[in-house]
Amino acid sequence: MSKLEFELVKAHVDAGYDILKSIDFPWPIADIVRQHHERMDGSGYPRGLPGDEQLLESRILAVADVVEAIASFRPYRPALGIEIALKEIANSRGRLFDTDVVDACTRQLDEGHFVFD
Repeated sequence: MSKLEFELVKAHVDAGYDILKSIDFPWPIADIVRQHHERMDGSGYPRGLPGDEQLLESRILAVADVVEAIASFRPYRPALGIEIALKEIANSRGRLFDTDVVDACTRQLDEGHFVFD
């Protein structure tokens, strides 16, 4: 992926924010969507927020988004499966992803509380 293509991909978080910001939710949904590609070490986008500046809901969505993206079919590749998804979040636990969120996600999937169809 070129730098220009990556910049276009990254724009989706601000586009989501712009769509949602004027809707009166009882929660900060627009900010949650905007932050879901931020990472605990500050390496994410769009603002490079470290974990202590991110909403907990965004940290949850970040892990869920990665697991779903890896485990599910994409037009450019077949589904890689839940085992690979769990390895990815475990390998990045504490650096990219919130440790408590990774642990909770792993528990839910290991205990069969959620399954991908």
